[in-house]
Amino acid sequence: MTQKLNRHGISVRAAHNSALTALAADLPSPILADLTGMHRHTAIRWVTYARRDWAEYLAARAEDQQEGRR
Repeated sequence: MTQKLNRHGISVRAAHNSALTALAADLPSPILADLTGMHRHTAIRWVTYARRDWAEYLAARAEDQQEGRR
């Protein structure tokens, strides 16, 4: 399918990478590897690449709880 789309000038690489990044941000690497059929080391790299830093959110949340807000 990718080859057919490329012949018509439609590149799917960017969409593929965006979708994979979104999955990697939400799934643990073993599940990502299982769902996509990729090697577990490749899945680990994608998950590491897409990892979100939750530190700022957690700090703000803790501050809100200390002030009695929910």
